Order: sequence, then structure tokens, then C-alpha cells
Amino acid sequence: MKKYICETCGVQYSSSIEAPKQCLICEEERQFVSSKGQVWTTLEKLIEVGTYSNIIELQEEGLHSIKTNPSFGIGQSAYLVKDRHYNLLWDCITYIDPSTISHINKLGGIDAIALSHPHYYSSQVEWAEAFDAPIYIHEDDKEWVTRPSEKIIFWSGESKELQEGLILHRIGGHYKGGTVLEWKNGSSQNGILLSGDIIRVAADCKWVSFMYSYPNFIPLPSVTVERIADRVNKFTFNRLYDAFHRIIKDEADLVVNRSAKRYIEALNGTLFNT
Repeated sequence: MKKYICETCGVQYSSSIEAPKQCLICEEERQFVSSKGQVWTTLEKLIEVGTYSNIIELQEEGLHSIKTNPSFGIGQSAYLVKDRHYNLLWDCITYIDPSTISHINKLGGIDAIALSHPHYYSSQVEWAEAFDAPIYIHEDDKEWVTRPSEKIIFWSGESKELQEGLILHRIGGHYKGGTVLEWKNGSSQNGILLSGDIIRVAADCKWVSFMYSYPNFIPLPSVTVERIADRVNKFTFNRLYDAFHRIIKDEADLVVNRSAKRYIEALNGTLFNT
């Protein structure tokens, strides 16, 4: 019995004798199956290969990024938020080994894990078991869980405060249960928004975008983006980190607002003369 991992998206499945016939995540239109076909591996094999390691870097007070080198799966970063003796792992990555566990334990461990959406579920149960931490996933994305666990808590509603100043918000878009994390105490109490790729930072870090599918270039409808922007306008943040370590350092709230307006104008045909 092995817990197989899809090499394309990095999501781990429950134990089985044979590899699954297909990946639930990659077969869906927001993701893709590799041109090489469906390929599976296991965490044990990734560790045995000996080429992977996790780079854990301090980004600013109370915030560390965690990224696998060389890149594996989708290649996202996870973030460890340290706030008032409460350590939250925001989003997840597939690779975890004794060195990673030791390093994070020196930083105080992990009290809880929260996920933005299914593409980053990765080997979340391995992380939860290693640190004896609950996993928070919005109930709207329950159907996408590929490895069930008693560690998973499916929360409901539009917001959930994990502790004072650390708030999960379901804003939808990329997935129905798409969630962002508002960290009010981050950036010297100016606030940080960790957005996964529910809100994705553009290459120049001056704009953001919103997509139904990034690899397949499927946009969201303008009414959805308008709703997302209205929700986000009520959050407290000056800085924004996305899943691929792109950072808007100042006035991120204004950047999200003007980006949403540009996006809507583009979809409605009023931005360009073509």
C-alpha cells in the first residue's frame, strides 16, 4: 500500500495497492495532465532520490516562506505565519522530510494549517500528522480532498477567525471555496493578505489578476471579479504575498482595487480599442 502523489500537481492520495487511474485535480479543466501522461510518485521516493530539499527563509517579522528546491509539482510556496504564540502554515507543499520538520520545530512548530484551494492541498495530511495540527478547508471544496483525514476541519460561512487578527475569508473565484488569509498584525500592524493564487500578483508586482484557470487561460466573469473586489475592500492590509513569492509591498489594497477595475473593463470591451 502506497500513498501515491501526482507529479504534475503534487497532490497526495490515500493508500492504495496500485496508483490511481487518474488524478482528480489534474483531469479537471482548471489544471492539466502532463503531455507525458499521468505520472505518479511517493513521498518516500522523493526523499530517497536525495535531490529535493526545502528552503525556509525569513521574509519579514513573523513570516517565513517555505519552497521546495528543485521545484516540484506546481511549484508554489507555503508560508509560516508566527503571530502571538500561534503558528499557522498557510497553504502547503508536497515535500516534507526530517530536516524540514526539525527546522520548523525550532521556529515553534505548527499549530494549524489553512488552505486557499485544492491545487495546494499537496501532502497536507503528512504535514498535519508531523506537527499534530488541524487542517482548515472551506466546506465548498470538500469534494476535492484526495486523502481524507480526521485532521481536516471543514469550515463554513464567509469568514473564520483562527485567533484574533488571523482571519480566513472565502472569496471564491478560482474555486468555489477559494480562501485568502487576512493577517491584521502583519507588516507592523498595517496588515498582510496572503492570497495563494485566488489573487495572483503580476510580473511587475504593480497589478494583480483573477482567473478560473491559469494554465488554460480561462478568465473569471466580470461579476465574480467585482464581487471579490468588494469583499477584499473590507479587509485590512497594506502588503500582499501570493503563492509564487510575488509581493506587493505597499498599498496592496489599492492595487487589488484598481486591478479589478481594469480586469472588468477588459472583459467588457471598454479598455482597449480593438
